[in-house]
Amino acid sequence: MKKTVKQFSKKSAPERTARMVETIYGCKWSLTVYQLLANDINRPGAMVNHVEGLTTKVLNECLKRNVEFGILERLTFNEIPPRVEYKVTEFGQKFLRILDELEKLQQEIDGDVF
Repeated sequence: MKKTVKQFSKKSAPERTARMVETIYGCKWSLTVYQLLANDINRPGAMVNHVEGLTTKVLNECLKRNVEFGILERLTFNEIPPRVEYKVTEFGQKFLRILDELEKLQQEIDGDVF
């Protein structure tokens, strides 16, 4: 009896997901922004004031990328002066859980001695 061998095609990373993770991890401020939001610091001016070395320009670029990926939502209030706040979306909550798992994996790797 002839044995059949199952052929598998090459598995590659999902293109959009991989780009999103690389972009977010590549931005050294994204994880800091998530920490700020977790501590109810959700206005850009307050974010800049709470983090040494973070500029408004860099923060705005970081926030924009996170909004484009659907991780954060930008809330604009019709007030004078205008008020803008950011919050983590439902999708963003899922994404942050994955980042937490990556951090745990890294801690395991760092704890292993080869």
